Amino acid sequence: MEADDPVTEDGGRQFPIRGEMSAVAASVSASSEMPRQIRYGGFFRRLGAFVFDCVAIFFFAALMAVMALIGYKVGLAAHGRSVSWDNAPPLMIFLTFGWILLATTYFVVFHGMEGKTIGKWLFGLRVVGSDRQAISYRRALLRWIGFSGFGCATIGLSFLWILWSAEKRGWHDFLARTWVIRD
Repeated sequence: MEADDPVTEDGGRQFPIRGEMSAVAASVSASSEMPRQIRYGGFFRRLGAFVFDCVAIFFFAALMAVMALIGYKVGLAAHGRSVSWDNAPPLMIFLTFGWILLATTYFVVFHGMEGKTIGKWLFGLRVVGSDRQAISYRRALLRWIGFSGFGCATIGLSFLWILWSAEKRGWHDFLARTWVIRD
């Protein structure tokens, strides 16, 4: 008996049957290499997730606005003034930039972490790259810029493209090389 021959527990030699081993190895490798069927996130599912995300952002923006208003009132009260239409524009500008920063941070951070916002998580969606992995923060920012830029420039046509695209991709998805898939 040679040193590299397999030995059974009772000391006898074990001979693999070559035909069976190659058939098993071929079936295992074939089953592990078969790609899973990709189900893309459709327009209405994505719209539902986006609406839910907007509700979440609105909640956080309202909380931010209340805290800013309280701070603004306290600051004006220290100078013997109160909030009026004459001194409200700085607060409105602050709140507008705060809302834009909040929405940008929300979408970029959530898409960069796992590819899911709260709305996408509830609707079973995920943003992925070409390798079906979560996207980077840089790509998430590019996707958000495309989303808001194309959305404003085309008055929504870039989002309706999801209805006609075979892979259910909007223009912002083409720009960032991303796909929205169902989990």
